Amino acid sequence: MTDPGGDPETGGSSKYIKLVSADGTELFLERQIAISTSATLAAMLTGGGPGEGVSFRESEEGVVRFPDISGPVLEEVVRYMHYKVENENSTGRIPEFPIDPEMSLELLVAANYLNV
Repeated sequence: MTDPGGDPETGGSSKYIKLVSADGTELFLERQIAISTSATLAAMLTGGGPGEGVSFRESEEGVVRFPDISGPVLEEVVRYMHYKVENENSTGRIPEFPIDPEMSLELLVAANYLNV
């Protein structure tokens, strides 16, 4: 995926961040979607908050590694983040988000960790 906002490798100024799963799968996600849908990613990408002087490596590099989340599970979490943003202002019926039952426990753990 190309990054019109800059090079994903350059970190903070980029429109996208890179998510890396335990098995090495790399996914690119818009920084704003990550921040608005995940409290964990928001903390990692924006630091500890105003005036706290904390800067996380993920914020500087624009790369977040998940040593305990597999590629397929991370892909599904990213799909859900997009689903959440697309439907957050919906006034009508929100379509169901399909989940593979065999993946549900891993998704629950990942979603809990990411606070999605």
